[in-house]
Amino acid sequence: MDRLFITRNGYVVFDVRYPRDYRVVAAGKRSPIGCGPGACDGFHSPPEFNYFDPEVHPWYRGSELHSLQSVTKSVAATVLGAALHRGAIPGMDVPLLSFFAAERSVVPDPERLGRATLADLLTMRTGIEWHEQDRPLEATNTTVQLEWSADWVRFTLSQPMDADPGTRWAYNSGGSHLISAVVRKATGRSIGEYAREHLFRPLGIARFHWKLGGGGDPDGEGGLFLDAESLAKVGYLYLRGGMWEGRRILPAEWTRTAVSRIVTEGVPGGRGYGYQWWRPDPEGMEVWAGLGFGGQSLLVIPSLDIVAVVYGWNVFGDRVPGAITPLLTAIRQAAR
Repeated sequence: MDRLFITRNGYVVFDVRYPRDYRVVAAGKRSPIGCGPGACDGFHSPPEFNYFDPEVHPWYRGSELHSLQSVTKSVAATVLGAALHRGAIPGMDVPLLSFFAAERSVVPDPERLGRATLADLLTMRTGIEWHEQDRPLEATNTTVQLEWSADWVRFTLSQPMDADPGTRWAYNSGGSHLISAVVRKATGRSIGEYAREHLFRPLGIARFHWKLGGGGDPDGEGGLFLDAESLAKVGYLYLRGGMWEGRRILPAEWTRTAVSRIVTEGVPGGRGYGYQWWRPDPEGMEVWAGLGFGGQSLLVIPSLDIVAVVYGWNVFGDRVPGAITPLLTAIRQAAR
C-alpha cells in the first residue's frame, strides 16, 4: 500500500502514506508488462506503459499523482456523464457505432455490434470478444495486445463478437478506452481537455496526468494519475448526487444509475456492475467502487457518508492479501 485516505461527511478523518522506494523494489525485475532498473535490454514499451519504471509508476515523476489503473474507467465514465449533462451526448441509448463511422470498415460484424448502445459500452456488454480476466498478463491477453497495438480504437473495434449486445457481461478494457474516443467525437475535445474544464476545474482539481494510448486518445482504460484528495472528490460528487457546491456537474438520474447494480449475472464474486463502477456490497453494506490493477480503489459508502481512496502497487508477482475486505470490515466496525 502507498496511501490510505478517508473522508467522512466531507472531512478528512484518516490520511497515511506508506513510503516505498520503487527503484529498489523494481530493480532487476522483468515481466511482459515491464522491466525495472537493470533489466530492460530488449524491452521496447515506452516508459508510460512500462509498469516497472519507477519514474512513472506508481507515482508520476516524483509527484503526488498516483496511477489509478482501472479506476480510470470510473472517472472516464464520469466525464461522459458530464458531457451528457451538457447536451454533447444525447442519451445512453445512442448506438455505439454512430460515433465510429470512420472506423466501421474494421468492424467484423457491423450488423450485430451496430445494436450496441452507449449503455452497453459502459456496462461491459457490447458483445465484443475479449480475454482479460481469463488470461494471465502475457501475449494471449487481449488487453496486453491492446497496449502493444498502434491504434487502440481500431484494435478494439476489430475484435470478433461472441455475444449479442446487452446479453453478456465481459470485462473489456478496450471498451473502456472507447469512452475516451466517444467523448472526443461528441465534443471535439479530448477526454482530458473536456475533463479539465467540465469536471476537474469545478471540483477544484488543478493537477492530473492522463497518458495517451495508441492512436492519440487519452488512455481510457487505465491511464489517469491523480492525487488521493482529487480522486476522493470524484467519489464525493457521486455521494452528493452529481452536485458540487450548488452546481450540477452530472445528471441526477444518470448518477444514481451509474453506481447501481445494473448487471449481476456473470459479474465475478457476487458483485454488481454499473457504468464502469463495481458494487461489491460486502455483507449487505452498499459500496460503490472503482477498482484498479495493483491495488487502486475508490470506495464510496453512502450509508456512512464515507469516501476511501487506497493506492498501492502490487504488480511484481508477489502474492499479498488485498486491502479492500479488511478496510471495509474495519470501517463497518468503527461506525457501529
